[in-house]
Parts: sequence; structure tokens; C-alpha cells
Amino acid sequence: MKFGKNICILNVGGTKYAFTREVIRDFPLRRVSRLHSCSSEKEVLEVCDDYDRERNEFFFDRHSEAFVFIMLYVRSGKLRFVPRMCELSFYNEMLYWGLESSHLEFCCQRRLDDRMSDTYTCFSDDELMGADEEEARRAEAEDEEEETRPWLARMRRTFEEPASSVAAQVLASVSVIFVIISMVILCASTLPDWDTAKNNTVEEHRIIEAVCIGWFTAECIVRFIVSRDKCEFVRRPLNIIDLLAITPYYVSVAMTALTGENPQLQRAGVTLRVLRMMRIFWLIKLARHFLGLQTLGLTLRRCYREMVMLLVFVCVAMAIFSALAQLLEHGLDLDTSNEDYASIPAACWWVIISMTTVGYGDMYPITMPGRVLGGVCVVSGIVLLALPITFIYHSFVQCYHELKFRSARCVRSLSAEFLN
Repeated sequence: MKFGKNICILNVGGTKYAFTREVIRDFPLRRVSRLHSCSSEKEVLEVCDDYDRERNEFFFDRHSEAFVFIMLYVRSGKLRFVPRMCELSFYNEMLYWGLESSHLEFCCQRRLDDRMSDTYTCFSDDELMGADEEEARRAEAEDEEEETRPWLARMRRTFEEPASSVAAQVLASVSVIFVIISMVILCASTLPDWDTAKNNTVEEHRIIEAVCIGWFTAECIVRFIVSRDKCEFVRRPLNIIDLLAITPYYVSVAMTALTGENPQLQRAGVTLRVLRMMRIFWLIKLARHFLGLQTLGLTLRRCYREMVMLLVFVCVAMAIFSALAQLLEHGLDLDTSNEDYASIPAACWWVIISMTTVGYGDMYPITMPGRVLGGVCVVSGIVLLALPITFIYHSFVQCYHELKFRSARCVRSLSAEFLN
């Protein structure tokens, strides 16, 4: 530091501290010690918020009470949280002054870890940077479009955001009604008396089905036309599901036109029946309109690592217990062997229903060692399944509050629009 007086004054949130240059040079806090290497006022302002040359006073617009506890750490070497202060806020103050979570006492480290696990879903730095850049580009594009083509932006929000306006809510309600009607027809078509009723009112059934498909097709086409990025629209999972739900109808119509109205030929077509059952994907369209399904999808997307870990746990346990069960029930005594456990793949079914505590009762061990193994398998399944579920639960709660907050914000803007 080649300017100012020998005494340096640190003003942190209105509380002043006086130190000599030598103390500043060797100060344990990195941000404070950086002041000694500053050679100009411009460099000083990169470290602090303001600087008074006459009094050689450095201003930091930070939490004064938190800095008191940080100064206690400088003097005594023990860092604890400020009472009645949010752990995350104090942690932000620590990061500002150049401290890490490892400087905290062990009890406070556990409090911080618990609070962060309840509040945040862990992402890598690359994912966070990519999400921030994508959000910034999207906001910039929306602002530009609002100025050039406001009608297009309004139409896009109407189709993509059900809570953005009254028209969007009406459109979403109509879509839900069509989904329910389609599902009722699909379920009723599997009833034994459906063929007789269909022969009597075949035209009505075809008309209802055609109207539902026409609505879904028109909605999908309009959303594709008004979308900003066509490639991104095609890559979205919900849009792919819409395409999978609509395509089977047109394929079945084309196959009917090519093969004629021969019912025997149509019943023999396995492909046609599979395509018809793919309409069950219409239920996933409800994720656009219901918070619970959106929370489930967002949780699965964010917790794929925990889901893979859960699958690995189950597979490893299934391999171990199925091999032991086959050995104990079938491999040791061939005269009194249990034929249900004739192979390891057959025993895998028993292991999976035992670990999940379902227990259909279709196969069970009959030897004493096999029953002991069954008890160990059940207890192990409860423990192994419970371990990753904790992380998934915290992520589900976080996703639910995040989407609920976003939905409440849209409802407030919708109420203001309605009142205006």
C-alpha cells in the first residue's frame, strides 16, 4: 500500500476497526490482506465498496454483527454461527471475507450441511453456469420479442404457460377435458361388452375419437409454429410424448385404409393394438397443468444420480441373495429341492419382491437356512432402499416449493391482469 496514512480504518456496516499497515499485511482474512498490495485507489475499490483518502478509511457494506464473530475467529481461532442469523447468510459473509466451511467448528459445520441439503439441490459448476447462460439468453430473447412481435410472445405464453392468462387457463381446461374423454374411451374399449356397443354406435365413437385427436394435433401444430426455437421444441420430452400419443391414430387410420374393414385382420394385427395402447401417453400431457406431475418430473431429472445409485444397490443385493437362495433351496439337497428356486434368475424374482416387502406368496423358502436368508433379505432391502430415498425426498421438497413459488407468482400476475 503506497498511499494513505499508517493507520487503516475498516468500516464494516458502520462499525469501525483501526489497524496498522503491518497488521493489514498479515491479516488472516484474504480480502483484508489484499488491501496491502493495492497500489492505486482503483485497485482498492475492487476490494472494498468505498474509500476515504483523507481518513484512510475503507468501507465494506456487509453485516456488522457477522464480522464481529469473524473477528472473534481471528483472535481466538474458533468460528461459530451468529445467534438468530440464517446459516446460509453467515456462510455468504464467510465466503466474502475469504473463509471456507472448514473453518467452522464441527457442530456448526453439521448445521450448515443440514441447512444446505434442505435448501439446495447439488449441481456441478458447469451445470450452474450453463443454466445461468441459458436463462440469460432466454430472457434477452423474450425482451426483444416483446418489443418487435408482442402478439407472438403472448400467444406462446398462452399455449406454454397455463397460468399466464385467463385465455391460457381456458385452453388448459379444454385440453384436460379432451384427455379425460380420450382415457375414458381407451379404458372402455377393453371391456367385454365394448365390441357390441361399438357395432351399434360405431360412427359416434369414431367422431369422438377424431375430435380428440384433431384437438391435440391442432394444439401441437400451433405450439410448434409459435415456438422460438424449433429444434429445442422437438427435443423437449413433453413434446416427444405428444408426438408419440398422436402418431398411433394416424398410423392405425392408414393401416385400416390399406387393409380394409376386415375385423379379423385388424384383430390379428399386433402392431395395431400396440399403437392403440400408446394413447395412454396422453395422461402425461396432464403434467403441463398439474403441479404434482411437474414436481415428479423435475425431481427425477435432478436425482438421476441417486436413482442410478438405488438401482445399483438393488442389483448387487439381488445378485447376492438370489445366488444364496438358489444354493440353499435347490443346490444342496436334490431330493428335497425347491423347484421354485431351480435357477438364479428364478430366485431373482423372489429377492426383488422380498426386498421391496411386497411378498406375493407365489414362491417362498421351505428350508430353515432359506428362511433365515429370507429374513436377512427383507431387512437388507429396507435399509438399502431407505438410504438414497432421503436425498430424493429432499430434492422432491425443494422442487415442490420451487414450482409452487413460480406458480404463485404467475397467479399474482394473472390476478393483476384480471383486475386491470
